[in-house]
Amino acid sequence: MSGERIVRPATPEETAKETSLPFSREQIETIAQEYPTPFYIYDEGAIRQNARNFLETFSWAPEFRNFFAVKALPNPHILSILKDEGFGADCSSMVELEMARRVGLSGEEIMFTSNNTPADQFALAKKLGAIINLDDITHLDFLEKQVGIPSTLSFRYNPGPLREGNAIIGKPEEAKYGLTRTQLFEGYMRAKEKEVQRFGLHTMIVSNERNPEYFAETARMLFELVGELDDKVGVRIAFINLGGGVGVPHRPEHEPVDVKQISTQVQKDYQTMIVAKGLDPLQITMECGRYITGPYGYFIARVRHITEKYRDYVGVDGSITSLPRIAMYGAYHHLTVLGKEGASREMVYDVTGSLCENNDKFVTQRELPKIDPNDLVVVHEGGAHAIAMANEYNGQLLPKELLLKPDGSVLQIRRERTMDDYFSIIVNFPGFGK
Repeated sequence: MSGERIVRPATPEETAKETSLPFSREQIETIAQEYPTPFYIYDEGAIRQNARNFLETFSWAPEFRNFFAVKALPNPHILSILKDEGFGADCSSMVELEMARRVGLSGEEIMFTSNNTPADQFALAKKLGAIINLDDITHLDFLEKQVGIPSTLSFRYNPGPLREGNAIIGKPEEAKYGLTRTQLFEGYMRAKEKEVQRFGLHTMIVSNERNPEYFAETARMLFELVGELDDKVGVRIAFINLGGGVGVPHRPEHEPVDVKQISTQVQKDYQTMIVAKGLDPLQITMECGRYITGPYGYFIARVRHITEKYRDYVGVDGSITSLPRIAMYGAYHHLTVLGKEGASREMVYDVTGSLCENNDKFVTQRELPKIDPNDLVVVHEGGAHAIAMANEYNGQLLPKELLLKPDGSVLQIRRERTMDDYFSIIVNFPGFGK
């Protein structure tokens, strides 16, 4: 075969990542008898524990809250689990607001940060009592005219060239989000004139960032603004939102982000920049999604064909439509062949789906154990921005989602899309829709 090479033993990091899976091949084979592949499966116990650890890490902060970014994993079962653990919801659309409402979140348990926002979404956010976080200075008058000014209001700040973004989210000055520094001060002044009683301040300028210092620097930036707004505008900020964007270790050699380091530095700066200036208590919030659920979701697919061309290809029964961030960002996701954890890497494969697109590849030229038809493969870090970004290009229907309960049982939390579903929304054509 064209991919044959000198056998390479699995590295300790690869073996550790693969043996850390919360299930074995035997368990997945049993699950697949009732729920055939492909599917996503989420580890509820690990998600709950990670959520608890995250809140504990920031427990020093006054009324600390994480608004889970619904866009990361938009399933009410997951949102309900995180509600149980004390999380709120970060919403950016009508559907996400409605999902938060239906799982029992309300009031300031919801933060609504959107852009290019229609009036009906502002109306629902205001009706729910959600914190409305305005993305543009013109939205202040639009909000007043369409639904009225709420007593609590927040603005999203875009520092532009004052800060660097990262590869995924881009440069702040090129982003469509947020108010410039000048607009920010004007926005608070005008909001104060409109008799807003309570103010928040938000920013979000990186995505999947693994450098802890970046988040500490963001906190310092907002702490400084809190002081300036108090001095220059006479506005006392009640809460800040540091955004999300805390990354996860996609590659085996990556270490998890040290959120304790972030917390420790933010706490020090809180004392010197907020408490020492009499600006406390200042509620600190975040909106992490990927960090909370990302490492605890897995995409499971079964091998159909092994083919030899100019490369060796492994064809599985899922396609990149189920995890498009790999094709969109060139993202690395580790892949395990169940039952062959820790085996020597004796082959080099592209693992593909069946799309009519050549970027339909879960991995490209990856050193892997020898793979056989009917093997099960696991794509790691599928718990965020995975099913959320899935599409049905080429008629590839969305996969089902399963929840692995702490007692080892499995609950289906979303069924797969069917052909009938796909055709049901076609109208005015015989044999389709209603």
